[in-house]
Formats: sequence, structure tokens, C-alpha cells
Amino acid sequence: MAMKEGLLFFLLALTGLLFHSVYGQSIKRSNFSKNFIFGAGSAAYQADVKLIKEIGLKYFRFSISWPRILPGGNISAGINPLGVKFYNDLIDDLLAHGIKPFVTIFHWDLPQALQDEYGGPLSPKIVDDFTVFADLCFILFGDRVKDWTTLNEPNLSTWNGYGYGTFAPGRCSNYIGNCTAGNSATEPYIVAHHLLLSHASAVNLYKSKYQALQKGTIGIALATTWVLPINDTAASRTAASRALDFSIGWFVEPIISGDYPKSMRAIVGDRLPNFTKAESQLVKQSFDFFGLNYYTSYYAVNTPVSNRVNLSYTTDSQSTLTPDNSKGVPIGTPTQVSWLYVYPKGIRDLVLYFKEKYDNPAVIITENGIGDSSNQTIKVALNDTWRIQYHEEHLVYLDQSIKEGGNVKGYFIWSFLDDFEWNSGYTVRFGINLVDYHDNLKRYKKRSAHWFKKFFAS
Repeated sequence: MAMKEGLLFFLLALTGLLFHSVYGQSIKRSNFSKNFIFGAGSAAYQADVKLIKEIGLKYFRFSISWPRILPGGNISAGINPLGVKFYNDLIDDLLAHGIKPFVTIFHWDLPQALQDEYGGPLSPKIVDDFTVFADLCFILFGDRVKDWTTLNEPNLSTWNGYGYGTFAPGRCSNYIGNCTAGNSATEPYIVAHHLLLSHASAVNLYKSKYQALQKGTIGIALATTWVLPINDTAASRTAASRALDFSIGWFVEPIISGDYPKSMRAIVGDRLPNFTKAESQLVKQSFDFFGLNYYTSYYAVNTPVSNRVNLSYTTDSQSTLTPDNSKGVPIGTPTQVSWLYVYPKGIRDLVLYFKEKYDNPAVIITENGIGDSSNQTIKVALNDTWRIQYHEEHLVYLDQSIKEGGNVKGYFIWSFLDDFEWNSGYTVRFGINLVDYHDNLKRYKKRSAHWFKKFFAS
């Protein structure tokens, strides 16, 4: 974003003019059922329990770091007792303050030993090692943790890590990106296949061995972007449908029906792995809920690929996503996060898409939020009225989706604290609470944290 545009963005934000209430009214906690889950999420290493309690959050979503529990990747290499103690203490402290833990088993931090030994998820060996790690988590923490997700955004980590090469482990074809090794035509599909089997294996273990006794639920959290056709043509509508299949359906369809979307089978052909009959049965219906991480939406442009020489997951959908419509108008308000445009209606459309296409499974919005640049004063960062209005408008549309029959069970703010945003590092802030990186990591409630405190109190 240019400096002039960025200044305009913040001037509008500070004066409260950037967004407007969708229906001319504010959303209230009472719009949602008493059993509706409200929480906030953060990364594996971050927690501030007293602040969570003070704001009124009833759930806290975090991940358990695999290397912290099993530094060597598996039990034979030893369990780290300090890692186990850290999570036991956190879980006990949360419960003591009336906050329920909502735990992700794997959020991309693969033990280096497994990457070195067999290439991590490129090998089917990952299935057994992940299942053993999940089993250990159920044994150690399942008496108190009642809500689990196996994997967080496996679709995003897969296409970025093995398609574009922009995320770890940075693998891609040399005609796609600046990678030293990889194959964008095959590796994303192989990795996704092994991650799906890992997920299903862990779910099967939990349901067969632990669920009756521990009385919890288990699902998977996926990166989602709502996609609209760029114009009202059959080609654009089909392009939007393909884009959704290649990003969301890639993981959802096997979990629902036991196989990949037909559009993927038709285009990818034998580069797309096949499930054996036993694997298909294992994957099919391996969920209690789907976690949906929603931030933004895009338009889809039909882009047929005539040259099938440089094959790649990145072009297989034959659909290019763009934030601008055919007249060059953005789908929503640009933000200081380059890929995030504010389109609250997308959260409603996404929920209703799951209702219509996948027979209305239980869904939880496991992430929703907006970031801004960390290159600003604390005073400006704390006055985040635009973040309040972002969440308010999304909650209004989420409420609308429930009224229209969507099976939504909860909503998690991303993020509770400013955090390390993967390849963006500390350059952006998503938290409703500010972390001062230059002064002993002091915490300050942003205006949005105060808004949520009032929201929950109501």
C-alpha cells in the first residue's frame, strides 16, 4: 500500500468512517445461543490467562508444539518433560479461570528430525508418527481438553510450502519460484494426501479409543477464501467453482465423501493420488466439525491452460484470483495486509456454501480477524476502531447465516495477542491486545479488546 493510501486508511479508521454497520444496528452477544462458542486464538507459545479472563473470553485456542513435546519427532527419541509441564500448567490455569482450551495438534511446526529423516509429509511415514503424537496428546491432556483440531490450515501450508515455495520447507519447481528443489506438479498433492491420512488416522484413534470416555469433539481447521465469479458468465462461474474445489474441496470432499472433487480428478489426472478402499473409508466422515479460517474474498477469472508442459498445482485450477472486479474496483476495502480485503458478506456466503454443498456439517469459525502494519506508534495501534467494525460486520453476517440455516457453532478472534505472523514476522499486528516488542513484551488492551469485553458482558 502506498504511503498516501496508508495515511488515508488510518485517517478514515481513526474518525470511524471506514466501515458502516451492515444493517444499521450493532451486533450483541444475545444474538447468538448460550452454547455458542466465543474465543480467541494464538500461537503455540503465547498465553496470558488473566487477560483472557478479564476480557471475558470463554475459550482459548492454541496449538501444541510437536517439537516441544517430542524434540526427536517420536517417542523413541524421548519425551520432553518440560514441554509437557508447560501445556499441563497452561491448561490447568485456563480451567481454573473458567476458560476452556481449544487445542490444535499440528500447526506446521514439524520436528526437524522427521524432515531430515524422510522429508516430513512427503513420505507416508508421517501418518504413523503424527498418530503417535496425537495419541500422546490425548493421553496427556485429553482428560481436560474437550475440543481438538488435528491440523491447522493444511491446505495453505501445502500450496505455499510445496507449490509456490514461499513457506517452509520452500519446495517448488524452478519454473514457479526460486526453490532449490521440489516439484509443484506433484508434491502438493502427495503432501495433502499424507496430511489427510494423518488427520483421519488421528480422528479414528480418538473416536475409537478416547471419545466415549473423554467426551470431546475433534475436527480440522482449513484456510478459506470465498470466491465470486468476476462476471456473470458460465466460464466465470465455473472458474469460481473450480477455485473453491482446489482450495477448500481438496480437503473437505475426501473427509465428507472419501475422494477428491471430480474437477480435480478431471484436471490433475494421475498426479492426484488415489485412496485405497480402506483409506477412503478411514477418511470418510472423519470429523465432528470443520474449522473455517476466514479473512477475505476474491474474484475468479477463467484462465484455461493451453500449455501443459510446466504443470503445477498453482495453475491446475485454471482459475486466477484477483481482488479487483472487471472494472478495477476492489472487492472490499484494502488493508495494510496486502492480501486482505474487507468483505464481511463472504463469511455468510461461505457458511451457506457448506450448508448447500456439504449437507450442512457443523462449522466453527476458527479464525477471523484483520491486521495492520506494526510500523506505527502504540497510540495509533491501540485506537483500532476499524478492527472493531471489521469484527462487528462479520458477526452480523455470521448471525445472518445462522438465521438462514447455517450450522455454525462458534467464532474465534485471530488473534488474542500480536504475534509472529509466519513469513510476515512481526511486521503486521492482528491482535486485539498489543504486544510492545521493544519494552519487555508488555501487553496493552486495544480499543477492540475493550469492545469485546463489553460485547461478552452483554
